[in-house]
Amino acid sequence: MDAEKYFAVQGITGKVQKIIAPKTAEALKLFCSQSREFAQAVEQSDKTFQDCLDSINKSVNKRDAVSDLDVFRIAAEFYFMGAKICYEMHIDLGESDSISVSLDSLLDF
Repeated sequence: MDAEKYFAVQGITGKVQKIIAPKTAEALKLFCSQSREFAQAVEQSDKTFQDCLDSINKSVNKRDAVSDLDVFRIAAEFYFMGAKICYEMHIDLGESDSISVSLDSLLDF
């Protein structure tokens, strides 16, 4: 699968879709590079990247705001039903130890 071509942002239509396309494409390309199973699901679907963005837009329009994390979750589920995304933040305190915090408990999925 040519992920660069499949997730190209040129030609994307819709105001919200154009805004979320670059970062969403970046995240989905990363998911594909890390999981052959996810890449295969994208490749074997008859869905386009525009379809994915349109689906996200429908979900976004039901809310006043949406986070990047929500957008990526919706995008992953669009191609791979049941996909779960877990988020963890690492805070580097310089020479001290770093702190890790799970963001899952902070987000309303």
